[in-house]
Amino acid sequence: MIGARWICVLVAGLACCGRALAQDAPAGAASRGELLYSVNCLACHGAQMHWREKKLAVDWASLLVQVNRWQSFAKLGWSQDDVAEVARYLNRRYYHYPDAPAAD
Repeated sequence: MIGARWICVLVAGLACCGRALAQDAPAGAASRGELLYSVNCLACHGAQMHWREKKLAVDWASLLVQVNRWQSFAKLGWSQDDVAEVARYLNRRYYHYPDAPAAD
């Protein structure tokens, strides 16, 4: 059985490597935003979070605010680029709000 310490080490290692892996990923692979979300958020935020009636993200600007809010709450230390990448992934996957800038 894997201990809690090893799980924490694994998650921390994936979080540190996620950016490098996403930048070197081949076409069709997961985006940096998807990797960051999968490693840091998915355990608590399933699809129901994004489909609920009382969602707080109602447009692109509020989606950015919510991603930044929760990464700050979780003390993830994401850059504004990281926040934007995760917001782009969520927008593409769930929300489909207009005015989401394309990734560089």
